[in-house]
Amino acid sequence: MTDNNTTPQPVLRLNGITKTFPGVRALSEVDLALYPGEVTALIGENGAGKSTLVKILTGIHQPDAGQIIVDETPTTLADASAATRAGITAIHQETVLFDDLSVAENIYLGHAPRGRFGLLDWARMEEDAREILKRIGAAINPRLPLRDLGIASKHLVAIARALSVQARVVVMDEPTAALSQAEIEELYTLIDRLKAEGKAILFISHKFDEVFRIAERYTVFRDGQMVDAGMISDVTEDQLVEKMVGRAMSAIFPVRHATPGETVLEVRDYSHPTEFADISFDLRRGEILGFYGLVGAGRSEIMQSLFGVTKPSHGEARLNGRALSIRTPADAIAEGIVYVPEDRGKQGAITAMPIFQNVTLPSLSRTSNKGFIRMAQEFDLARHYTERLDLRASALDQTVGNLSGGNQQKVVIAKWLATRPEVIILDEPTKGIDVGSKAAVHDFMAELAAEGLCVIMVSSEIPEILGMSDRVIVMREGRIVSQHPRDGLSPEILVREAAGYGATAQKESAA
Repeated sequence: MTDNNTTPQPVLRLNGITKTFPGVRALSEVDLALYPGEVTALIGENGAGKSTLVKILTGIHQPDAGQIIVDETPTTLADASAATRAGITAIHQETVLFDDLSVAENIYLGHAPRGRFGLLDWARMEEDAREILKRIGAAINPRLPLRDLGIASKHLVAIARALSVQARVVVMDEPTAALSQAEIEELYTLIDRLKAEGKAILFISHKFDEVFRIAERYTVFRDGQMVDAGMISDVTEDQLVEKMVGRAMSAIFPVRHATPGETVLEVRDYSHPTEFADISFDLRRGEILGFYGLVGAGRSEIMQSLFGVTKPSHGEARLNGRALSIRTPADAIAEGIVYVPEDRGKQGAITAMPIFQNVTLPSLSRTSNKGFIRMAQEFDLARHYTERLDLRASALDQTVGNLSGGNQQKVVIAKWLATRPEVIILDEPTKGIDVGSKAAVHDFMAELAAEGLCVIMVSSEIPEILGMSDRVIVMREGRIVSQHPRDGLSPEILVREAAGYGATAQKESAA
């Protein structure tokens, strides 16, 4: 880390970088400085321009205006190879590696050592790979096929690849998204090593605990502009949130004065041979019912069963007093129950299709006539729901895969709302999206409840559970352990009951 009494010279500076795509200005005259031996956190909402900046740094996109300065020398990063030669490399949320190649081949792909006559020097490549892996504390055999490694080990291989090209600037884009807490701690240790070696690190994360744990500096983007930069030690989490979204942390959750109505959904003794048992609860009109529990508690499995993805071994569900027979998701949709899954990329949207077709896909009967789809009606239907969710896209015919994570989630929610359901199940509705997009989803959830829609929200985020739920059901090991009204519910109660501490304490006091 740099001495606080001196002003370090940045390894890389961006001055006035602007990038425009058809219909949208992704970056507008942004500045950024990265310093040796320091982590700079890049903070911003989905759609703020972070991904575009990373692509410019790695030579994928070219800026329309502005300068990239490496070691005080203006530099053109014409392609990915030019970025590598300039000492810039990136480690993405999803590692860009090849399962069919060995660890060593992945590390040296494109710049493998060569011997006589230009032939690959396999022995040297494996030895060099072994040395780099040892240097970062990774006990990985360089001869192993990459497919044999777990996610955390693949991240280590990606970092080893970055070091193999002697990178001076390392971009880490949501590197902890798929890691366990133990693996995250290992990554922190590795980042400390990279800092000690003088690497300049750009760290992109939605998790403020990570930012305050490892970063020395911060830069905030909002709507494609750089709105603030400084030292992490000079700001609080609330201040960063306000800089990101333009409003205070206290305004993230909407103020709700809910008065739920009559019971709409009744679930009695729902059970599955391996996932959950004896599940009973009611859901009332205009209510947001939160489900909280640790990973493996069975929450998502219950919701998938209600949606017809799996079949319960026994139990029944009733909607407006009428027994339901749901064998498939199509049955659930026809009955007015829809499910927004946690994995929007694989289960929620078809990312290669445009926004308007994703939104209208389950509602084609409303946008077609005698088997012919009416595109104008498709656009009208998609526009109605995407505008309500404040979707940010250049046009409705933009492919979903080109949207930010938060906007992809809005497309998935819009798709199911277009079916006009009575019950909407939201499974981790704000997972992996930024604070501003979370606030938009929360506002819309509150609107839906106020209009009389019944909402079930599965969430692992305690602030979200406490901030949005009218009632909370806590689950552990496939069973409901408690139900609470929101008033008087605390994070301590939720954690204790979800982890089983409450049950242990009760047994001890009874004894």
